[in-house]
Amino acid sequence: MGSTIRIMSPFRPYHLTIVLLGVGVAACDSTPKDRLEGTWVGERVEQFHPRQATRAQGWAEGASFTFKGSRVTVAIPAESAREGTFKIAQATETDVRIRFLRPTGSADEATFRFEGEDRLRWMLGGGRSVVLRRVQD
Repeated sequence: MGSTIRIMSPFRPYHLTIVLLGVGVAACDSTPKDRLEGTWVGERVEQFHPRQATRAQGWAEGASFTFKGSRVTVAIPAESAREGTFKIAQATETDVRIRFLRPTGSADEATFRFEGEDRLRWMLGGGRSVVLRRVQD
């Protein structure tokens, strides 16, 4: 019988590990736009003055954002829902500033903070915020 000579590369055992790590990183790597995708509804308010908290809570529970691609629908209590486009103005791992584009050419901006996969905090300023939760469409 003939003998087989095997040449072992010092990198071969690591090749599969590197490939698997690369696949795992790619699967977890989503853009802020991807993370926003879906419908978010108001759950609660935080850091509101006690005299305003009850009214603010009711307002927040009626608010929602639906992101689909570059389109957004914003529903605020006592107002007609508005549809339009949005762009990511700035983003970090946890925070995203969104520019909502109006048909007139003007824009509004809002800052949100991701808190896990199913919570989004709408930062209103002055320490106040509305916590939104993702709902199944």
